[in-house]
Amino acid sequence: MNDRKPHKAKIRFYEYFLYVIVTAVTFLLAVPVVIMKFFSYMAGSLGAPLKSIKNFVGFLLVLMIAGGGLLAFEIFVPYDIGASIKSVMVEENDNFSGVLTDMQDENILKGRYLFKMLSVITGTDKMLVPGRYDFSGKVSLHGILKKFRRHDIATAMITIPEGLNVYKTAGVISRNLGLDSATIVSLAFDTNYTQSRFGLDGLEGYLYPETYRVWYGIQIDDILKIIVDEFNRQTENLLKDLPENIGSKNDLMALASIIEAEAMYDDEKPIISSVYHNRLKNKMLLQADPTVIYALGGLDRPLYYHDLKYDSPYNTYMYKGLPPGPINSPGLASIKAALNPETTEFVYFVADRNGRHIFSSTLREHNQAKNRIKREKKENGAG
Repeated sequence: MNDRKPHKAKIRFYEYFLYVIVTAVTFLLAVPVVIMKFFSYMAGSLGAPLKSIKNFVGFLLVLMIAGGGLLAFEIFVPYDIGASIKSVMVEENDNFSGVLTDMQDENILKGRYLFKMLSVITGTDKMLVPGRYDFSGKVSLHGILKKFRRHDIATAMITIPEGLNVYKTAGVISRNLGLDSATIVSLAFDTNYTQSRFGLDGLEGYLYPETYRVWYGIQIDDILKIIVDEFNRQTENLLKDLPENIGSKNDLMALASIIEAEAMYDDEKPIISSVYHNRLKNKMLLQADPTVIYALGGLDRPLYYHDLKYDSPYNTYMYKGLPPGPINSPGLASIKAALNPETTEFVYFVADRNGRHIFSSTLREHNQAKNRIKREKKENGAG
């Protein structure tokens, strides 16, 4: 790893012994024919009894079998490293010796030099893939080797809920994967990065809400690509034909994000969409509270009247049309609602105490609905 401190590995006597045994057995297994020829030659030249030669060769074979058995024991027989998970993080450009040292420090690896020899012979030392490798319970050198060869990296399930903005999405990613949320936010709003990487002016609205399985040790660029790719996969056929009042994909996603923020129930989304489509058609202010809340950087209190005067291009109480971009990442139901609004004459709606809405075509009807909801809240002690 980049911040790994160099230190000497602890070498135990039996590791030296195993190293010698492995080297000897490998040599003897590789050249048995040469050995037999050599002793046959010696027997003919020196007149040594054939029986003595056979006995000596037999002794060597016994040594080879014993050494092979010991070798197999060390390679294949599991040993216990404890029930708790011990992890080794392999990062980009890590060298294999450093990874071995990390495993030894975590008491995962028994027999560093034997394992290193096996890794070199099998080419595993050249097959490292970045990520977190988890070990627990009983392991063997063969099992550890197989985990690295199969790139058996630990994974995590991360769920991005619908309606989160970039800041909250960055928080979810950070909590689950340990990545820096400030860097995620910075990249998401870096137009040069988002244009060159994704062809977008920013990632607000495009961090698709879904559950993802990703590997520990994933880089920020990789996780962002996975999420944006999922958005493209889910919407590539939907966004080909835009409604009459919507000029671009960015406008469509802005509207979908407002619908996402306003609607608690999916069945109301096409109706809420119709309200905003009607307002756009009639050149009315959208007057969407969530856009003001977004402009203010989020609120942990109710929206007050003076907030509606906050000067921002996202304030749809002050500026006509859609905001400059999405205010969150909407789910598929909101995107579909923005594309396919229900046909209505509604231009107003107000939420009741259950999170559902009363829709109106005139200001008079709207004010009556608001007064009725206020009375109901008062009667039920909701203030």
